[in-house]
Amino acid sequence: MEDNSQPSQPGAPPGAGRPAAAVTAQPCAIVIFGATGDLTARKLLPAIYNLTREGLLSPSTVVIGFARRPKTDDQFRREMLEAVNRFSRNKPIDPAVWGDLCARTYYHQSTFEDIAGYRKLAERLAAMDRRHHTGGRRLYYLATSPTEFNMIVDRLGEAGLGNIDPFSAKAWRRVIVEKPFGRDLQTARELNAHINRVFDESQVFRIDHYLGKQTVQNLLVFRFANGIFEPVWNRRYVDHVQITVAETIGVEGRGGYFETAGTLRDMVQNHLMQLLTLIAMEPPVSLEGDAIRDEKVRVLKAIPAYNVEEALRYTLRGQYTAGVIDGAPVIGYHEERGVAADSAMETYAALELFINNWRWQGVPFYLRSGKRLRQQGSEVSIHFNAAPGVLFNAPGKALSRNVLTLRIQPREGIALLINAQKPGTLTRIAPVHMDFEYHQAFGSYSPEAYERLLLDAILGDSTLFIRRDEVESAWAIIDKIEGAWTTGAAPLALYQPGEWGPAEAHDLLARNGRVWDQLGTDPQYEI
Repeated sequence: MEDNSQPSQPGAPPGAGRPAAAVTAQPCAIVIFGATGDLTARKLLPAIYNLTREGLLSPSTVVIGFARRPKTDDQFRREMLEAVNRFSRNKPIDPAVWGDLCARTYYHQSTFEDIAGYRKLAERLAAMDRRHHTGGRRLYYLATSPTEFNMIVDRLGEAGLGNIDPFSAKAWRRVIVEKPFGRDLQTARELNAHINRVFDESQVFRIDHYLGKQTVQNLLVFRFANGIFEPVWNRRYVDHVQITVAETIGVEGRGGYFETAGTLRDMVQNHLMQLLTLIAMEPPVSLEGDAIRDEKVRVLKAIPAYNVEEALRYTLRGQYTAGVIDGAPVIGYHEERGVAADSAMETYAALELFINNWRWQGVPFYLRSGKRLRQQGSEVSIHFNAAPGVLFNAPGKALSRNVLTLRIQPREGIALLINAQKPGTLTRIAPVHMDFEYHQAFGSYSPEAYERLLLDAILGDSTLFIRRDEVESAWAIIDKIEGAWTTGAAPLALYQPGEWGPAEAHDLLARNGRVWDQLGTDPQYEI
């Protein structure tokens, strides 16, 4: 796929080598389906404004909101301004920037089913090409319920708005699809096949906003641009890896959706599995999108799918009950709106996975995610093997392991736990952190994930997006676990709000003398 925008410099990670002045994208029309929804207001419109403010979008870029509700262009513009004022990271709003963007923002009212609405959209887009010189380039963003994806894609094809030439640099068409990408392997395959009837795979950008976070982006640079880590990034030196995505909130009124998903589908299948692949992948042959995604797929294919007996041994599901957080009572999952009183849906999931390849054979990867946990945060920690105890290990006391922690949120950064001698005349060893934080080191806060991902989609850079075979390979692993759980053989462990999940989750690590990390604190070890 070609673009008229300047490419990254050879040897640079995606986007990292492009000077700010050279990264400005081609003019195009961004069509947001579901333009009156929460995702559009909180993430997409602020991202478009910030990209415009920083000169990364062409001054001819057009934004068209597509939704069911009757609304004029001016009404949509006022709502867009309200959203940007509320959610943008850059405040106050620059009147000149906003005025220019506002003049290129439009609203198109139609149901997602009505083919006439799409034909009128095609007429408006043709008019935009003439007025704003967008050259027939269109980015369709499906910010809707997954139940609408197939319908929208079908209608785009019927209206002639789909795949005219997937490799055209002059009039490209691309579609961004939000997760979830199906709810199991079968529905994921069906969705992918449906989309590929209208759009070539090179035109499909499956978005996982976690991949747009600064620390996640930096994983490639950290691993492959530093000579000191890659030689020890393997089973000879790594004891185990932990990946945690923890939330303090409950389902927050999304009980109806959560009843169809659960934590395993909603978080583990995408966010955590994507983090695992970036940590475990082999060096790619280049920094192009498909080269990187090839290596991620190889990791997923090397993870054996569990049978029922293995799933019961290496995985755990849990659900939060009613309790108290910060002195205030909170309801349990069963009391959430839209949740069945006898629901066995998990709000917590913990897994022990293995990667059967030369690099990682025998190294456990522990994944966990849950709601109503003690602390909000996302971290990846690589726990290295302990140093030999012949010199400094006193009887009954072991040295701390070296641990490399990649903080995704909050306080994006990287920390390395090492052992050092305390000041004094006696040999006293204590663990200390070597810590790096992005905003402290570089003097500015990172852009929002959606800013990076939107810009990459317009530039045609697919590196941080998920390919079809990635989705299906991840579902093949998750389906086996889900199948074991739904047989009823896997017990549902309960936990109080404000804890780190069910007590039974500790058994996954304790049987091998390990414990879960406590986010934001030094890792602890059993002696």
